[in-house]
Formats: sequence, structure tokens, C-alpha cells
Amino acid sequence: MKRLILFFLACGSLLAAEPALPDPLLAELNKPWPKNRVVNLVFHGHSVPAGYHKTPEVKPFESYPLLALGRIKAKHPHAVMNAIVTAIGGENSVSGAARFEKDVLSMRPDVIFIDYALNDRRVPVAEVEKSWRAMARAAKAQGVPVVFITPTGAQDVKIGAADEPLEIRAEIIRKVAQEEGVPVADVWAAWKAALAGGVKQDSLLSQINHPNREGHDLAAKEIARLFGVE
Repeated sequence: MKRLILFFLACGSLLAAEPALPDPLLAELNKPWPKNRVVNLVFHGHSVPAGYHKTPEVKPFESYPLLALGRIKAKHPHAVMNAIVTAIGGENSVSGAARFEKDVLSMRPDVIFIDYALNDRRVPVAEVEKSWRAMARAAKAQGVPVVFITPTGAQDVKIGAADEPLEIRAEIIRKVAQEEGVPVADVWAAWKAALAGGVKQDSLLSQINHPNREGHDLAAKEIARLFGVE
């Protein structure tokens, strides 16, 4: 029985590292010069992907867009990659969707990551669903893969409570992703798992609603998993 349990745990680990992005995109990362080209990862959202730690300090090199890029590059040393940030502090998905074509699709992205859940707590759920779905469809219409990111944590969240706005937004993100065929970097699930494992939330935060380097690295790991990086 013990061996059987270990077998399933091992299988689970392998599945967790399985790439969730299109094969042609992943193939581009393995092409050496002169056959390679620039691959653009675009991160769209609010203050967290924008790199805010303790407001107003911005630390891009300790935030998940560049931390994820570093993890992916470690596995793909021949790849030429950009992490392009189109995020704006204080923004929600409604305004993010309104500028999606002008500010995001214009960057010629190879994959787009979207993170708005923390600020979407102030937005009606119907508008949240509409905005995330609109961005997914706009990207797919241009043939660009998109990834939804569930939120990092915050001190004012009632974790696990059915009426918690952040839990509700995370579920909306997963629901729309499933219906639109979009992969999810489930950072919120990983964040809660870390807390359940004994990690103190304050050790992941730089202020009430912004992660520190450790919190950003937790998100970066979930993003890198979609590229097959464990």
C-alpha cells in the first residue's frame, strides 16, 4: 500500500510539471541561434504584476513577471525572451479589458498573463466574468494564448469562507478559464496550500495586499509550471 501511495504521489508530481501551453510556443524556446526569435510574455493586470511591493516602491526584479522569466530561461538557455508588463496599479479587469487591444495585443505577445482578482473584489461579479471572458476571446481571436492567474493573498481575506469576495473571484476566474479553454496559474490555491503547510501569511506580504519577494516567487513557480518547469 505504501508503494502504491508513493507511486500516485510521483505521478501527481509529473503531471504538475506537464506544460499547459501550445507546443509551437514551447518549441520556439528550444531553437538556438540563428533559428530562434524573440518570444514576448506580456503580463496584464493591477499593482501586483506591475511590481508594487510596499507602495509606492516598485521592485520589478523581485516581482513575478521577471522571476517567472528567470525560471523559464533557466530551462531554455537558447531562448530570447521579454517579460513585458502592461499592468497598472489600482486597475480592475473592466478598465483592463477596455485597453486590452491598444495596450496588450499591440505588444505582439506570444502569451498573455492576466491578474486582476484582488482589485476585482470591488467590481460586481457579472462585470468581472464579462471582462475576463472578453480578454480571453480577444486574445484567442488574434491567435494568442492567454493564461489566467488567480490572486496572491491579502491580510483582510477570510480564507476559505464561501462569502469571501476573493474566493468568489478566484472561482469566477477558474470557471471562465474552463469554459474558454484557458490554462490557469492557480496562485491562490498554491498560496492557501503554503499557509496550510505552516507558512505565515505575513512572511509572504510586503503590505496588506502586496506580496514580497517570497510571495512573488510563489506566483512565479505556478507560472513556470505551465512551461514544464518544476
